[in-house]
Amino acid sequence: MPTQAEHDWGGRVVVVTGASSGIGRVTALAFARRGATVVAVARRETLLETLAAECRQDAPDSFHVAGDLGERAFAEHVVAASIARTGRLDVLVNNAAVPKHKHALHLDPDEIETVMRVNFLSAIWTTYAALPHFLRTGRGAIVNVSSFAAMVTPAREAAYAASKAAMNAFSEGLWHDLAGTNIHVAIVNPGPIDTEIWDKADEPIAYRGHKYSPEMVADVILAAAAGRVWERTVPRFDPMLLTARLLRLASPALTRLGMARMDPVAPALIEEARRRARESS
Repeated sequence: MPTQAEHDWGGRVVVVTGASSGIGRVTALAFARRGATVVAVARRETLLETLAAECRQDAPDSFHVAGDLGERAFAEHVVAASIARTGRLDVLVNNAAVPKHKHALHLDPDEIETVMRVNFLSAIWTTYAALPHFLRTGRGAIVNVSSFAAMVTPAREAAYAASKAAMNAFSEGLWHDLAGTNIHVAIVNPGPIDTEIWDKADEPIAYRGHKYSPEMVADVILAAAAGRVWERTVPRFDPMLLTARLLRLASPALTRLGMARMDPVAPALIEEARRRARESS
């Protein structure tokens, strides 16, 4: 069986959301280098223009579509425009996400709704826009880029992890419901990856461990798109991630204790939340 690097993507069309930086950017370039026409999607058009130009060096028909995937009309438009322009769609990579590293007592419902719209609902909208085409052609691949936080949720990640856990549950449901359609659905759960997401935290991040390259995730995404991966954590054998996952399954109490030691909740934070609650009553 060929590796993902040897897989022939010539003539295929791949939509990559969240493509302006990080995992999405290196994934778009990886597909283009292997001959796929890439449709790069994100909000930051200047970065997308540069990316699309790089993709066209290997895949001349590649292009970008700029807009907010948190808006249903735009998310659906991305798929429709891609099919209208290229005449086909082979792979949908739902990678778009916004970070939200913020204590639950500092969050408000509007912030959580924004996270859910971009990180989870955008994947719903693009998926349901793509499914009719996949069903007509009798093939297709959907790769949903989730997060290890969906399996073991750190402090201050309630909103972000919830959006990714929803994506995972939806993807698992598609495994069962799309059986026999020849539409492959895969989940990729990145751990600590070295991208700009670390610079966008609302509050200080306690994690001080090693960060892995986004290229490592891109390799798994390509393998998933080729139908050889159903679900994969990246990195696959990191001792910290393996220990955290096993501990979460075996002893949730010890997991909570470990998280509390890594990122403790200051008593002043709780007192301030109580003060605000009393003032709002």
